[in-house]
Amino acid sequence: MTAIRLLLVDDDPLVRAGLSLMMGGARDIEIVGEAADGGEVEALVDRTRPDVVLMDIRMPSVDGLTATRRLRAREDAPQVVVLTTFHADEQVLRALRAGAAGFVLKDTPPAQIVDAVRRVAAGDPVLSPTVTRQLMAHAAGTAADDRRPRARARIAVLGEREREVTVAVGRGLSNAEIAAALFMSVATVKTHVSRVLAKLDLNNRVQIALLAYDAGLLDEDRPGRDA
Repeated sequence: MTAIRLLLVDDDPLVRAGLSLMMGGARDIEIVGEAADGGEVEALVDRTRPDVVLMDIRMPSVDGLTATRRLRAREDAPQVVVLTTFHADEQVLRALRAGAAGFVLKDTPPAQIVDAVRRVAAGDPVLSPTVTRQLMAHAAGTAADDRRPRARARIAVLGEREREVTVAVGRGLSNAEIAAALFMSVATVKTHVSRVLAKLDLNNRVQIALLAYDAGLLDEDRPGRDA
């Protein structure tokens, strides 16, 4: 098995030491580097070629949001998981919009943080449906009226099945759950998700969920479909 290459980014040396210690017990994860500020990340990524970056948001010089946006704009960008203290921090929402694959709280049990790295490396976002709903609710108070028409214009390029898959992703369903709900194979769901990402120029499923919320698709789909 090829080890998951992990880069740790946090300005607190004690946090980095703790993360390094917990990840060191996982045989399938290799820590390839550490950084104390977002400004160091791109050079380290060039040198170490990580699969996943575990990124603190609040850093004194270049914050995790800026570093995430810069990374995700690159070709062959590593996946990014942001570290935070609060569930519904506005900066977390901004990091997800910038292309982060999810987030973990700093007081999350070690086994769950290790699992989050594995899931992101495998292409799965680290957001449960409950956390997704919390983020969507938090987003509702931030210029939703301005976002909705722009989001609806972007969604308009999707076909009917792609739109249905987009709504299901927005509800936090897995590929298997979407396949069962929409009566299609898991392979077909994956194809639709890939097409949605390409058509909407998005990085991951989290961004699909956020755009579905912005466009009001989750409100339209709510009757009889809550999970």
